[in-house]
Amino acid sequence: MNTPNPPGRDLKSRRLATHLRDAIRSRAYLPGGKLPTEQEIATAHTVSLTTVRRAMQMLAAEGLVVRRQGAGTFVSEGAAPAGQRGSEVAVGVVVPDTTMYFPRVLKGIEQTLTRAGVRLMLACSHYDVEEDERAVAGLLNAGVAGLLLVPTLIERNDPEAYVARLNRAQVPVVLVERALDPSGPADVSEYVRTDHEAGGYQAVAHLAGLGHRRLGLVLRGGNPTSKQVETGFLKATAELGVEVVDRIAVAPAGWQPGQADPVLRTLVDGGATGLVSLGEREATMLLSAARRAGVGVPERLAIVAYDDDIADLADVPLTAVSPPKYHLGRLAAEVLLRRLAEPDLPRHQVRLRPSIVVRDSCGAKAAGMRAQREPVPVTEPAAVSEPIPASGVIA
Repeated sequence: MNTPNPPGRDLKSRRLATHLRDAIRSRAYLPGGKLPTEQEIATAHTVSLTTVRRAMQMLAAEGLVVRRQGAGTFVSEGAAPAGQRGSEVAVGVVVPDTTMYFPRVLKGIEQTLTRAGVRLMLACSHYDVEEDERAVAGLLNAGVAGLLLVPTLIERNDPEAYVARLNRAQVPVVLVERALDPSGPADVSEYVRTDHEAGGYQAVAHLAGLGHRRLGLVLRGGNPTSKQVETGFLKATAELGVEVVDRIAVAPAGWQPGQADPVLRTLVDGGATGLVSLGEREATMLLSAARRAGVGVPERLAIVAYDDDIADLADVPLTAVSPPKYHLGRLAAEVLLRRLAEPDLPRHQVRLRPSIVVRDSCGAKAAGMRAQREPVPVTEPAAVSEPIPASGVIA
């Protein structure tokens, strides 16, 4: 007798299929390219192999992927979005990763470029300085008209010199989700990035508004966002009279199973009633550690994850700070297209404010408190508020 799949498991598979489908359609995975292994996807999204296999079956049934025995899973050749072939003008895009965080950014970029009749050429640097340099050089040699870059900056000894070199490139360059820190008056780079300091502040303000007065912070070491989130977190705790129980840095490679348990115990023993975790995978592991320790979430401990790609897949869906990824990609592409059409425009340096998506892990009532998932930019310039015509670029 066949046992039907539990509804929660099917829901996780459908959600994972949606994430992967968006990544394919945004060209995070190119037609004919190989997807990460099922184990890599399971680890990245904190789900079981069974969930991954069901999601892959859904995508295969749609014709988006082809599964080859002994070789892996590949994006179907016909999965490229319309408008990506034969375009006269190409824009190069370099991202450090195509599995987490950036698929929605790429979707915003791709849709904006496609509407303008511009082809996207994608490269991945894998957070490696040398690969970053090779990707930029390769795209320039391929004759791209402009570059949208997520550069590796914290890994460089002299990021200011590298950004200055990018500013002297033979084509316009717009930095995406990165900028010099701090970006002072001498910085003439053009960028569109999330205001992660505001995100860290918002997470504390949300928990403080629920009555929490002792909070912990978990950060990912070596992450370019950590410093900004920590700065916003500390500003909020100081201004709102919230005590910081502890600040804990996770190794860049992340936790192995069981390593979240002592961190959870440190925070709970210190009296924390809430915590902010960068990022979602760490927050999910802390949630599991709380369950093993008999610490109720959110009854005893409220959790806010920083980032919102897989936060809703957790056993207790995680309240999350949600960077405006799609709008980030869209606006960065619009800035570059406008720069190509009007080279003498003033330079844009834009910060977009993240939102809070309220779910079960903080104990708040989501109804009436759910923030807009992709908020309107704080300082979106009037110069890019209208669609960019293709003729303005090609001319």
